[in-house]
Amino acid sequence: MRLPVTFIMITVTLDAMGIGLILPVMPDLIAEVRGVSIADAALWGGILAAAYAVMQFGFSPTIGALSDRFGRRPVLLVSMAVLALDYVVMALAGSIWLLLIGRLVAGMAAATHATALAFMADITEPGKRAQNFGLISAGFGMGFILGPLLGGLLGDLDPRAPFVAAAILAGLNFTFGWFVLPESLPKERRRAFDWRRANPAGGLMKIGELPGVGPLLAVMLAYQISNFVYPAVWAYWTQTAFGWDARLVGTSLAAYGVAMAVVQAGLIRAILPRLGEVRAVCWGLVLNTACLVIYGLISEGWMIWVMIPISALGAIVAPAMQGVMSRAAGADQQGELQGVLASISALSMVLSPLMMTQAFFWATREGGPVWLPGAPFLLSAVLMATALAIFLGTGRSRRAMVTPAE
Repeated sequence: MRLPVTFIMITVTLDAMGIGLILPVMPDLIAEVRGVSIADAALWGGILAAAYAVMQFGFSPTIGALSDRFGRRPVLLVSMAVLALDYVVMALAGSIWLLLIGRLVAGMAAATHATALAFMADITEPGKRAQNFGLISAGFGMGFILGPLLGGLLGDLDPRAPFVAAAILAGLNFTFGWFVLPESLPKERRRAFDWRRANPAGGLMKIGELPGVGPLLAVMLAYQISNFVYPAVWAYWTQTAFGWDARLVGTSLAAYGVAMAVVQAGLIRAILPRLGEVRAVCWGLVLNTACLVIYGLISEGWMIWVMIPISALGAIVAPAMQGVMSRAAGADQQGELQGVLASISALSMVLSPLMMTQAFFWATREGGPVWLPGAPFLLSAVLMATALAIFLGTGRSRRAMVTPAE
């Protein structure tokens, strides 16, 4: 199954690249199609980013449920083909409205994270799922590294060049998957598609009915909102607090992404068997909380380089949590469960930038009562500590998940 797993990792990498790819070029591209200043373009940039995340939130359960009905292979291949065509449209877009439509379609087509996780769950024994989920997280992390780097590099040539490159990559991956990707979900394990379950609210309600899963979904939501503080305010924070330029900002983000990928692709496989999923979640949340407090209070830029590899170790939380919850879901619910988790992640990508940029504004505005650029990280530390408290309170229900649901 080496080639199919390679296709899955490339797919989630391209999905994640869709988020970071536009960051370096979107101000110039919006200014070009709208004829406005960079400052005004930033407002539209926020709308486009939110549109992408909203579509991922809304369609992740739908895509996951479709994969439970029709299989993983057709869903993954169709989504990749649509993504390739959508990048072509965005490369040619001459109006802001076409760009907006392009981001909406991209968010929907890239909502395959859940199906990728479900494929891994299909081909992996329950006790080893968390480790393979770490590979998915590593691919997603690589997308966050490669997206901004590719966008910045090609954006120097032309603001539209990154979209052309992304279209080519998606098309090549579609071709690769067509030849190597098998179907992992047998027909006897498929189930009828139900709109009441294939939406964020319906999916949450159904998955939340599984013993002990409801509080764990709250843990994931608090963790994800807190963790998204990094892409939400990193550039603003480092420039304001330490006077960093765009090169240093991009390099530091890439370094953080590399550190996370190392943890998720390698160290997780060594840590999880020793700690176990539950203790890995607990210690990961503790570490994340401490690191966020330090980020919020540090006063010298060099300290960031010391903190990056330490804080990256906290990336163990997500795959360990996915492993805990996958034990509660039956074989025919893995796509639905992962769809709900992907929706929570997408919802966090909508909420976190709004919360964290507001905290940054109020803590750095001219004439404000306090000057604290690291305020968003302190807010995130409170949310992370809340996630830990909820998780510690679910001990009894977690013990009921030792045997996966049938």
